[in-house]
Amino acid sequence: MSEKLILVLNCGSSSLKGAVIDSSNGDVLLSCLAEKLNLPDAFITFKINGEKERSELADEPNHTGAVGALLQELKKHGLDSRIAAIGHRVVMGGEAYSESVLIDDKVIEVIEQCSPLAPLHNPANLLGIRAAQAIFSGLPNVAVFDTSFHQTMPAHAYTYAVPRKYYREQGVRRYGFHGTSYRFVADETARFLGKDKKDLRMVIAHLGNGASVAAIANGESKDTSMGLTPLEGLVMGTRAGDLDAGILPYLAQSTGMDIQQLSDMLNKQSGLLGISELSNDCRAIEEAAEQGHEGALLALEVFSYRLAKYVAAMAVAAGGLDALVFTGGIGENSSLIRAKVVNYCAFLGLQLDEEKNLAARFGNAGVITADNGGAVAVVIPTNEELMIAQDTARLSGI
Repeated sequence: MSEKLILVLNCGSSSLKGAVIDSSNGDVLLSCLAEKLNLPDAFITFKINGEKERSELADEPNHTGAVGALLQELKKHGLDSRIAAIGHRVVMGGEAYSESVLIDDKVIEVIEQCSPLAPLHNPANLLGIRAAQAIFSGLPNVAVFDTSFHQTMPAHAYTYAVPRKYYREQGVRRYGFHGTSYRFVADETARFLGKDKKDLRMVIAHLGNGASVAAIANGESKDTSMGLTPLEGLVMGTRAGDLDAGILPYLAQSTGMDIQQLSDMLNKQSGLLGISELSNDCRAIEEAAEQGHEGALLALEVFSYRLAKYVAAMAVAAGGLDALVFTGGIGENSSLIRAKVVNYCAFLGLQLDEEKNLAARFGNAGVITADNGGAVAVVIPTNEELMIAQDTARLSGI
């Protein structure tokens, strides 16, 4: 089959992102976003040739309805018969998968078994898989796991200092996330710098509303900041990241909050939003900080300081530092955050070039530090969808 069009699906609990990608060159022919799924006012927005079109999903306001509407849109543009395979982002694969796989009944069973470790993501991922299998009957489906790239971490990096029985019986360990992005960015960084990735000791910061950092050496993940869940590690848009676990029983006793309320506080009310008391959007916080907003200024400093501390820690895991890489929405576009982090990490040999830093934004890759013969900081745009499309094409034999 010469056609290499891949449908990439990324399903959340109430949303579905989709894209039709030519895996041979990365071109996006059509994209979509379904929102408010499982609510009466669910809708889907399509984008093709720069034009947007919105359709209501009142008749079937769920993932199956969204995939069905996507099929109709593909038919309208003559793309339905050209789709060769479907790739799915799956958040949690546990220890079962260290690479992407063709989906069969066994894979679905493992994804279901891992659902307690990613209750907001894996069930939604399964809904997308089942909808695709039903509506695009006969096409191969591929699962690309966020966790698989981190399966190379050594035991001393993924083990928590809790009784070992919880690892054996409940799977409590560090798994890490954003693995598809790290895999893509590690390859792109090596290509951009003209180096073999096996010769690069990289610390990559994937910064968005969800944020993490990873140590990459010999082309493999050696450690990462997210843990059993995506809550651990850096300050994020609404997630607290690292904190003293003793805060939880203290707040439970002093405020009467139950486990669900504490979880909601840590995942939905904390991070940049909690510190700034303003927004979880880094752009809005930077604008407020320019006006002297105290909470915004503090939020940016805490975010940057925590990240810088993790960069130094990940340099230990990587065995040194050749390249500090910024990616993700914040990493690619916030010259302010990058400047703060690089300046904190000057002791690692990084010297910010302010002009280069300002130039590296809006999808532009670039080195943002002075050429002093040591480690460099670089901005590399991520493309998880292309990585999923390429894995899907390869595993489907396209």
